[in-house]
Amino acid sequence: MTEERALRWAGPPAVALFLAAGVAGSTRPLAHAVVVALVGVAGAVAAATLAVTGPRAGLVLAVPLVATYAVCAGSSSNLGWFGVCIVVGWVAIVARPRVVAAVAVPAVAAIAAQWLVDADEPGWGAWVAGTVFTAVACSMAHRQRELLAALQEAQTGLAERAAAEERNRIAHELHDVIGHALTVSLLHVTSARLALDEDPAEAAASLEEAERLSQQSLAEVRAVVGLMRDAGAVAPLPGAGQLDDLVASFDRAGTPVTWSVDGDPASLTATEALTVYRILQESLTNAARHAPGAATTARVEVGAAGTTVVVDSAGPAPAVVHEGGGLVGMRQRAAAVGGRLTAGPHAGGWRVEAVLPS
Repeated sequence: MTEERALRWAGPPAVALFLAAGVAGSTRPLAHAVVVALVGVAGAVAAATLAVTGPRAGLVLAVPLVATYAVCAGSSSNLGWFGVCIVVGWVAIVARPRVVAAVAVPAVAAIAAQWLVDADEPGWGAWVAGTVFTAVACSMAHRQRELLAALQEAQTGLAERAAAEERNRIAHELHDVIGHALTVSLLHVTSARLALDEDPAEAAASLEEAERLSQQSLAEVRAVVGLMRDAGAVAPLPGAGQLDDLVASFDRAGTPVTWSVDGDPASLTATEALTVYRILQESLTNAARHAPGAATTARVEVGAAGTTVVVDSAGPAPAVVHEGGGLVGMRQRAAAVGGRLTAGPHAGGWRVEAVLPS
């Protein structure tokens, strides 16, 4: 049984207890008081059943209230009046404010009417104040429980969103690392195959470079997914210090790249440097894949206003542009640091330009 269901069923036993106390202290004939009390308990059980299966228990709750009044009327010292507080508090815990008002107002009015009839007997004001206080306190508790449930739901949603964003981030990292590794390694393997008969030394050098690049990419993949965490250290992700090596790997693979840097990339934060590296990596990988051997120009400009990454490929632009995961990933990386990225035909070739604010 859940806590909510337990609270909904807790009212009838409490009402029965105080109606029994009311019968014991009642000035009414015993048989009459017992019958009325049993009717009141039956009404409370019916109200609890409706509260569990549906929200329409307000009218049925009038039964235990009327029963309490019938048993305890005439004596402010009768403990049965606690049954009124129990009913009102129980409704406030499990029902909405409109239902609470529909039950609490008549209950308080009935006690106030008894106070007017027996104005000389003290204690009626205490019952009125106690009933009002119970309604307010239990309504606040109900509201607190609702807010707590909403907060827990929001926290669950945030945790799921954070997990999804982390999966997307890892997917982008893996896409860039593996795409670059496969493209450049394939260029080296192709070069080695073509040079195997005529220049074995060049073939061996190409295969050695492909092996080195594969090992480097494997280390990056391990860093991304955290497989080296148990070993006590995770290899750092690439950044500004690896830009020259990145461009050189394409030159060695047969894709000529004219490379220039304006400013100091070392001044970039780790996040900005990784974003620059991945955009440059993906842009050069696409150039090598779609226009192998075409002259490519790449430059990075780091200034006070921000950082610009531009990659121009002389290869012909495709007639139909399909934005795959690479372009989408680059745009998302740029947007994540508040920048923007454009990609499309330019001067007979293809240009990727990213502008990242500082």
